Amino acid sequence: MTGWQAAYAGIVPRSFLDGMTVEADVQQRRRHFASSKEGMTNLVAVDTLEQVVGWACLGRFRGDGTNTATGELYALYVQPSLVGSGIGRTLLEAVHSHARTDGFRLMLLWVLTDNSRARRFYERAGYVADGAVQTDDYDGAAVSEVRYRRTL
Repeated sequence: MTGWQAAYAGIVPRSFLDGMTVEADVQQRRRHFASSKEGMTNLVAVDTLEQVVGWACLGRFRGDGTNTATGELYALYVQPSLVGSGIGRTLLEAVHSHARTDGFRLMLLWVLTDNSRARRFYERAGYVADGAVQTDDYDGAAVSEVRYRRTL
């Protein structure tokens, strides 16, 4: 959750970020995972003390139930103090490896339009914006996302 708050500071309203709690986030994710009919893979990166320092989640693309060869990176976060250390790149490589094993030939992901750091990260990894956009509401503020794709 601290990764989410750090990544979206200045993009998502402060009121929304300040209202986030670990407990609420855990409950929301458990409900989502329990109700999902799609298989999801969760990957974690740990440090030498076995503390989680990064997390990624992937599965089948949610936008088209018929295309089983398209995967989606649902989330990728790294402990804010370790951004730029290579953990995110390592997690993304593991995501691609798992995606290929799961039979995906194409990966999609959504990035907040104003999150230039994340956009550069994914572009360096071979992702390209494909023109699709969507908007989510955060405490009454419309925040846009752009979709990226990469062939595996």
